[in-house]
Amino acid sequence: MIPDVDNDSIVYLNGQYVRLGDAKVSVLDRGFVFGDGIYEVVPVYSGKPFRMAHHIARLQRSLKAISIQVGFTDDQWADLFLDMIARTAPAMAGVSENVMIYLQVTRGVAKRDHAFPAHATPTIFCMVSPFKRPGAEQREKGLSTISIPDVRWLHCHIKSVSLLGNVLAKQAAVEAGVDEVVQFRDGFLSEGASTNIWVVRNGTLLAPEPNHLILEGVRYRFIESLAQKAGIPFEARPVSRTEVDTADELMLSSATKEVLPIVLHDGRPVGSGRPGPVYAALRAAYDQVLEAL
Repeated sequence: MIPDVDNDSIVYLNGQYVRLGDAKVSVLDRGFVFGDGIYEVVPVYSGKPFRMAHHIARLQRSLKAISIQVGFTDDQWADLFLDMIARTAPAMAGVSENVMIYLQVTRGVAKRDHAFPAHATPTIFCMVSPFKRPGAEQREKGLSTISIPDVRWLHCHIKSVSLLGNVLAKQAAVEAGVDEVVQFRDGFLSEGASTNIWVVRNGTLLAPEPNHLILEGVRYRFIESLAQKAGIPFEARPVSRTEVDTADELMLSSATKEVLPIVLHDGRPVGSGRPGPVYAALRAAYDQVLEAL
C-alpha cells in the first residue's frame, strides 16, 4: 500500500482498466531502467479538460522527438482521456471538482541495453488524480523564489520522465524555504523546476524563446494569447539575469498552478513586493476563460 494514494482508483495500463493497487509494470521496463519515456498532464475543471488539444499536440511532439511509436491518433488520445474522466468521476465526487490526467508512455519492456530495442511494445499508463486550484493567499500575497544555475540536459523541450534535474531543482527550493526556483543558463533565464517563468518590465511581458532549453508549457501560448487580448505587449527573447533581478513583476505558470505572482526573489521584493497590474490583468483573463468552460 502507498500512503495517501487511493489504491482502489481505476487506471489504464496497456489497454486494460484496473485498480491502481493491481497495476504492475516489469522491472525491465525502460521507463524504470533508463527513464526512457515521456509524460503529459492535462488539467480538468468540473469534468471538462482544459486545452486538451494543445496537451495532445505536445504529447505527440515528445513521442516523435524520442522515436516512440504508439500509433494513436489525436482523437484516440482524446477518447482515452475522456474515458478516464468518465470512469473516475464517481470516485472523485465529493473529493475534488478539479482533477488532472497523468499519462506516461515508455519505450516498453526489453533486455537492458542502451540502444533502442527492435521490437518492444510501448507501455501506456494513465490515471486521474484530484488537484487543488491555487488559493486566495497564493493569488493575493504571491510566492517566493531563488536563483539557481540550470545544469540540466539540452533537451528540455521534451516532456521526458527523466526528471532528476527538475527534482534536484525543486529540492533546492524546499531546502531554501521558498516556493520555486528560477533557473539561469549562461546568464539567461530558462525556467523553474516545474514551471515557466514570466518577467514584466515597463509594462511589457517577457519570456524566454520556446526552444530546446525550456519546456514550452501549454500555458506558454495560452498566456501569450491572454496578453494579446488584454493589450499587454509581449516579447519572446533571451531574458538576462539582470532583467529578472530588476523586474517590475515576476510570475510563474503551470498546468495546476495556473498563473501566480512572485513577490520575493533571492530575498528581495519584486517591484512593490505585491502582485502587480500585469499579473492582475492576466489572472482575471485566465479566470474568465475557466468560467466560460
